[in-house]
Amino acid sequence: MNKRKWINGFQEAHGHRPWALVTGGSSGMGLEYARQLAEIGCNLLLVSNQEVELHHASEELKQGRDIIVIPHYQNLATETAADELLAYCQSENLQIDILINNAGMFFFEELTTENETKALTMMCLHVLTPTRLCVVFGEEMKKRGYGYLINMSSMAAMLPCPGITIYSATKAYLKSFGKSLYFEMRPHGVGVTTVCPAAIATPLYKLKPSLLKFGVKIGVIGTPQWLVRKALKGMMKKKRVVKPGFMNLYLPPLIAILPHGLVNKLWQKYK
Repeated sequence: MNKRKWINGFQEAHGHRPWALVTGGSSGMGLEYARQLAEIGCNLLLVSNQEVELHHASEELKQGRDIIVIPHYQNLATETAADELLAYCQSENLQIDILINNAGMFFFEELTTENETKALTMMCLHVLTPTRLCVVFGEEMKKRGYGYLINMSSMAAMLPCPGITIYSATKAYLKSFGKSLYFEMRPHGVGVTTVCPAAIATPLYKLKPSLLKFGVKIGVIGTPQWLVRKALKGMMKKKRVVKPGFMNLYLPPLIAILPHGLVNKLWQKYK
């Protein structure tokens, strides 16, 4: 679907330019979502706990464009984050038409009491907050009879591996949650799209820039620009799931057939 055609159709149908809320919108994938939405004329509410980067992103996105970009500094890894964000939007009279649940974190470590705080933060950021955001903003969309929700899962949802114990489990939750919510929201005119990317070249995984560049060059790692184009096209068509890339086809079944003994030896060697 042509994105320009989509936004023109949206404005004709609803009488206003769409507002998109992007969590984790100050860097990485979230910033790329914001860039591509800004290019087609969406107003933006960027939410992040990176205050300096958030304001830099806001200024960048407004340059040369007739759109409104609002940076909103907030920690989303709390039990009340979603309700606080809804209250903020209501106080500012912001009607959110597109919600992109992108904020996330990653660590590759054995799960212990020492990193339990990080694990709990991840569970809040990947499970509690996006679930609650879909509920509270989804209710508003249902009343209006239209809207779009994107939940960022991962190929890791199909890879329960040591070292990413909490990460893969939370991404599996997001995948299951989004695929089910799709059917509940569809009769109300609200699209729910779950995006399950393979490896993407962003700072999230803390790999050396040279490794990211090499991975992109040989086609093992995708670029944020490529993934977001696929995800937004899927959202506009109200697709249930977007799983771009060949790695989504061959890597999960390949890892699934590895002998448990081999997995254990690899983990002991590389942890």
